[in-house]
Amino acid sequence: MEILYLLIPIAVMLVVVIIGVFMWSVKSGQFDDLEGPAHRILMDDDDAPPKPEKKDP
Repeated sequence: MEILYLLIPIAVMLVVVIIGVFMWSVKSGQFDDLEGPAHRILMDDDDAPPKPEKKDP
């Protein structure tokens, strides 16, 4: 029973830290664009500049 006096405050502190980290990540913009990086992986850069032709001397 005495262990609850230790475990409950530790659990409350852990919840406060997790909420703080989550709020920091939301404010710093970590969740602004969730689909953009996934679409950028699939898009190919087909418009690559042409390679220069070699001229024979």
